[in-house]
Amino acid sequence: MAGLSIAERAKLSLHLVRRGMRNVAGRLRGHPLIRWSIFPGKPDRLVIAPQDLHTADGSRASEIYAGRFAFAGKIVICDGRSPFDIQPPSDEWAAELLGFGWLRHLRAAESGITRANARALVEEWITLQGAFHPIAWRPEILAQRITAWLSQAPLILHDADDQFYRRFLRSLARQVRYLRHTALEAPDGVPRMQTLVALTYAALCMAGQVRHLRTTIKRLIAEVERQILSDGGHISRNPGALIEILLDLLPLRQAFTARNIPPPATLNNAIDRMMPMLRFFRHGDGNFAHFNGMGPTEPDLIATILAHDDARGAPLANAPYSGYQRAETGGLVLLMDTGTPPPLTMSQEAHAGCLSFELSAGLQRIVVNCGLPRTNRETWRQVARATAAHSTVVFNDTSSCRFLETGSFKRLIGTPIVSGPTHVPVSREDQDDGSIVRASHDGFAERFNVVHQRALKLASDGSRLDGEDLFVSAEGDLLASDKPDDFAIRFHLHPLVRANKLTDGRGVMLVLPSRDVWTFTAHEDRAEVEESVYLSGPDGPRRTVQIVVYGRARKVPRVHWSFVYVTPASNAKERGPGEEPELPL
Repeated sequence: MAGLSIAERAKLSLHLVRRGMRNVAGRLRGHPLIRWSIFPGKPDRLVIAPQDLHTADGSRASEIYAGRFAFAGKIVICDGRSPFDIQPPSDEWAAELLGFGWLRHLRAAESGITRANARALVEEWITLQGAFHPIAWRPEILAQRITAWLSQAPLILHDADDQFYRRFLRSLARQVRYLRHTALEAPDGVPRMQTLVALTYAALCMAGQVRHLRTTIKRLIAEVERQILSDGGHISRNPGALIEILLDLLPLRQAFTARNIPPPATLNNAIDRMMPMLRFFRHGDGNFAHFNGMGPTEPDLIATILAHDDARGAPLANAPYSGYQRAETGGLVLLMDTGTPPPLTMSQEAHAGCLSFELSAGLQRIVVNCGLPRTNRETWRQVARATAAHSTVVFNDTSSCRFLETGSFKRLIGTPIVSGPTHVPVSREDQDDGSIVRASHDGFAERFNVVHQRALKLASDGSRLDGEDLFVSAEGDLLASDKPDDFAIRFHLHPLVRANKLTDGRGVMLVLPSRDVWTFTAHEDRAEVEESVYLSGPDGPRRTVQIVVYGRARKVPRVHWSFVYVTPASNAKERGPGEEPELPL
């Protein structure tokens, strides 16, 4: 708790009290004496099986049959033992195993052997962990398993004997009953949404659960209204959350229709708002921008989701509730983070990337944020969340947000954001000669009495991006003389971009895989090329470079820079050595 302000400690304490009360109530309701009802309802049959939209790989079925389980970057070879009887190499590996999402790979292979293998593994779990297990019975893992068992029921139950069928249904009913009492113990955000989706699936798919449908729908609607913002973004501000939630909500809507029950209007409206936001975060190559916990994009999943988008409208330009801006001209795409941190309970994945941006030209990304890898995320998480891992300004080697990194609170609630920008005004002008986005944030105001202002102008023909970073006093007319004022303006480059410094020291030549050439110019300042790391590569972290402009804010309060597409025609039109872009803040 050292280093936290009184307000920050009070906010964390209130969060702990509320979470503790929820957990106590959930555990009382989920006590074994209640969980195993003396007269349990009899789910005599499954009515429907929801669709699974996740990508399946039938080739992995043979690995699972051979006892080779590869999850979360770790491989376990069972050597004849049950995977549920082996010490897991990590909690992430255990979570993937116990969530049973891998059943979809067995279904993709679809043979008598894979069906028998699926039944054997389900039966092993019921025998070894069906009563209780500290990881398997976490609400978020429980929800994943319930959803997986329901959606893969045709695989599991095909050719099954009556004894297994009854045992499967009894176990499923017990898990659903426990989850109904402990759903709110799941981490806030996507996991909690998934618990309510799983309960809704159960009420729709299991004959003995339909009596809970009305109550479950009411809880789900409340959560959808809380988490899905007016512009279709997610309250966590993580673009990846949209993918995860749509993969659940789209089949859920189909399940309502299959039962001849109209889907709730709130559910339909949320899906309709989320689809354009899904397009909002995409670059020209189909990959998502790396903001607030977004990792590698899985193209197959995105294509599957977008196939359900009947409107197929153009992406939004302004997402004020989510805190993002998008500008697109002549094939040049700019995406910018212009929001405050999400609520404390949703900020475990959030990054200190306010006013960072990503830039792509056609099918090639140029400027990126570092993102997060698909596996071994915990190793990189705190590095990736720092402002230095984003294409924006770092002041005095300090992030614009403060994370809970030490003390007793961390052991209890992890590493949420405890403070950060509170005021991020944004203005936008879409003119004939281009689009201008102006924004500022006060994330450095309390510690260094400075406000960072940024203006970006995208030319209408997609040939250039002009930028201006300005440092102004948060209080008074001048920057405080008794506070450090070092800044670094960072532009992380995609690993496929080759960068070479120009002889004038102010410019960098960028060569794209298409052999298109762009130049970066810091008009009155030196530009350095330094090492960086791109964490969101499809095969894991990759080396790359970043352009950095260093300075002292009291001496250089305003920095102009630009990215320009180089062609013979544009070379003749480039500005002279002393000319700067007209980009007033």
